[in-house]
Amino acid sequence: VQLQASGGGLVQAGGSLTLSCAASGGFRFINDMRWYRQAPGNPRDLVAEVSAGGATNYAQSVKDRFTISRDNAKNTVYLRMNDLKPADSAVYYCNADFLVSSANIPMSVWGQGTQVTVSS
Repeated sequence: VQLQASGGGLVQAGGSLTLSCAASGGFRFINDMRWYRQAPGNPRDLVAEVSAGGATNYAQSVKDRFTISRDNAKNTVYLRMNDLKPADSAVYYCNADFLVSSANIPMSVWGQGTQVTVSS
């Protein structure tokens, strides 16, 4: 089971980016999907999460600017980031909770990270 993140880049303050993270491999179900971020010297923090049913939760610092969504048919989670600020600069990681095999064994998987840099 793998997660492949994409969509990072360099953007000016006030700009927008959309990150994508696609799941592949042998799994039966995807539960919660999440985006984290980590800036140099800082811990990895939760940015947003979305349940299998579409319920969402956001870090206070990104509320009203970021939107997490998922396309269950494509096994993909997105993060639309608007009004980006230099403080949003970080490596963004996707994470998801899978059920694998006929025994529905839970497995948490991380994507490889994608760099977002916001210039002032």
